[in-house]
Amino acid sequence: MKNIEEINQSIVKKIVSERKHPDFFPGDIVKVGVRITEGKRDRIQYFEGVCIAKKNRDINSSFTVRKISFGEGVERTFALYSPIVDTIKVVRSGKVRRAKLYYLRDRTGKSARIAEKIKKKIGIDIETKIQQVTEENVLPATDENSKEVPKSDASSDAAKKEVVAEAPKEEVKKEAVAEAPKEEIKKEEQKQESPAEKK
Repeated sequence: MKNIEEINQSIVKKIVSERKHPDFFPGDIVKVGVRITEGKRDRIQYFEGVCIAKKNRDINSSFTVRKISFGEGVERTFALYSPIVDTIKVVRSGKVRRAKLYYLRDRTGKSARIAEKIKKKIGIDIETKIQQVTEENVLPATDENSKEVPKSDASSDAAKKEVVAEAPKEEVKKEAVAEAPKEEIKKEEQKQESPAEKK
């Protein structure tokens, strides 16, 4: 004989394999698609609001969603694994410090708002990029021959400015560095021509 808990867990596994719901927590704004049968026709009606409570009890798991409709607070409790619940979509993640947000029942307007949880972006931060440049002290290729120009004299402040600077400014700097050797060549040619002119 199987225990009732084992039976419930096996049913939950079967349901989860067929349709997966996203992870959401109290404080999140959730859009729930509910199946409604009208005669012979089925349609999906969406109920969007703040998840104020969530109960994890295997097959008996449920969550409560609250919204304000025409100035009146409306709450609905859905069974998480019910066939009536078609889809669950997390619209916005909320930053809260409680598991049950029943205090929202007494609040209206701005006091009932929940701060949004901002997720960190994956990538290299500007500070880490600045550290890399200061450690290496080498500029990217600027010459036409694509040779690295060593930068040992410049201070770390100059390196920081170059990293934070916008792309068009960097292009102007590259053009100036590329033109510098040409100007020196012109000066040398003028010096060579000047003795000929004197004769």
